[in-house]
Amino acid sequence: MNLYRKLQERAALEKPIRVGMIGAGKFGTMFLAQALRIPAIHIVGVVDLNPDSAKSNMKLVGWDDDAYNATSLDDALLRGKTFVNDDWHQLIAHQSIEIIIECTGNPMAAVTHALSAFEHKKHVINVTVEADAFCGPGLAQKAKEAKVIYSMAYGDQPALASDLVDWARTCGFSVVAAGRGHKWLPHFRQSTPETVWDYWGLSHEQAERGRLNPKMFNAFLDGSKPAIECAAIANATGLESPENGLAFPFGGIDDIPTLMCPKAEGGQLERKGLVEAISCLTPEGVQIPYDIRKGVWVVFEADTDYLKNCFEEYKVVTDPSGKYMTLYKRWHLIGLELAVSVASVALRGEATGVATCFNADVAAIAKRNLSKGEVLDGEGGYTVTGGLRPAHISVRHGYVPLGLAHNVPLLKPVKEGKPITWDDIKIDATSDAFKLRKNMESSLII
Repeated sequence: MNLYRKLQERAALEKPIRVGMIGAGKFGTMFLAQALRIPAIHIVGVVDLNPDSAKSNMKLVGWDDDAYNATSLDDALLRGKTFVNDDWHQLIAHQSIEIIIECTGNPMAAVTHALSAFEHKKHVINVTVEADAFCGPGLAQKAKEAKVIYSMAYGDQPALASDLVDWARTCGFSVVAAGRGHKWLPHFRQSTPETVWDYWGLSHEQAERGRLNPKMFNAFLDGSKPAIECAAIANATGLESPENGLAFPFGGIDDIPTLMCPKAEGGQLERKGLVEAISCLTPEGVQIPYDIRKGVWVVFEADTDYLKNCFEEYKVVTDPSGKYMTLYKRWHLIGLELAVSVASVALRGEATGVATCFNADVAAIAKRNLSKGEVLDGEGGYTVTGGLRPAHISVRHGYVPLGLAHNVPLLKPVKEGKPITWDDIKIDATSDAFKLRKNMESSLII
């Protein structure tokens, strides 16, 4: 509750938190918009595959040309400016940078960037949750060995949901379920970058104005992102995945306590202790009022009569039994909230959510009948979507994690709806991401 004061104190010392950012897409640009307002944070360097695009985005959100025209990282430090280029090695290796923000959206690159940052004793805030979903526990362990902090990104739903779970448990409540909202109908599973905007509810003109990436947004729509983010929530909180993936029960915010209790008590959960995503649409496609589409929630229970009575006395919304209650955050503001992670890591030495176990995984599932020789194009694309599974099931059956289903050719056909297995693909076994993932699998008792 005192991060703002700590930021003020840091600014007064004229020793701002020195940050390097890799990737200046939508999330990174949103953070750049807010960083201008926070004197205690100095973005020393921004790295992007297209530096001119990064500079254009910085200008879009209010940066003066002079602010991002430093000639080197040393020049940026000397003059309080920002150096923009395409050399992530140089950024990570610079001794004065404290925190690396990874927001490329490329899961395999994100793993390499994070591991390199750990080697250079840099803290890492990982916006690329796709990487966290398939090897977050491994990255957390590598950070621990390097004696640095690895953190999920506040503003993204996994960190916000984990925060709610932490709040509930700190208060002494038993957590029954947690998760996020979503806009879901079953046929969205087959959506591609060509169909995403009509389903999403934006015109092509609005999407272009916001410089929105259709493949990235399609990863939300087709169920991949909800699976990815629920896996991250599970692995950060110790909650578990439903056996057959997310069910997307539909309802408004006040319906969540009724939906998210065990089936034996009238709810939709297989059992207590799971993650889930709540849809804002009825099966007929009708919008549900007061929805949680853009938010996160936690359900906890009154496991004594006294607590149940307290719920009743304070007029909170519960399930019909009066036993289950939800706390929620209806909106998340993506990169606009990322400064919370920067401040927490730098000033408190605490991550805003980090994997503590390997409970959940996201398998690559064929969107349609796939032929031998086709190349998988990862989350949000034309070939695969993500399916949440318990990690022990995913590893036992050799499912390929969605985060590694990028630019990978198929060795045999795969039918629509079937998980892709290691035997189905030809993969580069030398990549950092593959090796870290396999090391994680070898340590999982199945």
